[in-house]
Amino acid sequence: MSKTRALMILDRWNFPYELRTFEASEFTAEEAARALELPPGSIFKTLVVQGERRGYALAVIPGDSTLSLRKLAQALGDKRADLIPLADLTRITGYVKGGVSPLGTKRQMPVLLDQQAFQHPTISVSAGQRGVQMLLSPAHLMQAANATVAELTE
Repeated sequence: MSKTRALMILDRWNFPYELRTFEASEFTAEEAARALELPPGSIFKTLVVQGERRGYALAVIPGDSTLSLRKLAQALGDKRADLIPLADLTRITGYVKGGVSPLGTKRQMPVLLDQQAFQHPTISVSAGQRGVQMLLSPAHLMQAANATVAELTE
C-alpha cells in the first residue's frame, strides 16, 4: 500500500501511529470496529458538513454516536449546518465513502473533533483509504488536523 495523504501528514509531524487493515464492504465505522475487534466508541468517523455561512468542515465523532447538527453549527459559529450530499464527497474531500480521513483533504477546511476522543488513549480514524485505519493519540490527531475540540454528538 502506498502512503495516503493522511499518513504523509502524520509522518511530517513525526507522530507515532499504527496501521490496521481489513476487507471493507459496508464502509461504516461499525464494520471497522467488528473487523478490527475494537470498541465501537474508539473508532471515529469523519463526516463532511456545510455550514450556512462558514462553508465546509469535517466532524470527527465516535462511530457509535450520532452527529448533532445543532451542536456542530454552534461549534462552527454558524446558524445551521447540514451533511453534504454523498455525490459531492469525492469532489470536496478527494476521498471516497468509507475512506474519508480528517487529514489530507483536497480542500483545507476546519476539523472539529468530538470531546469523547479524549476518553481513549488511542482512537482509530480512516487513513484515507477504504479498509485502512490509523490508530493514534487523540492529542496528536488534534494537533496534526489543527482541530477544535467540541461536544458534537446527541
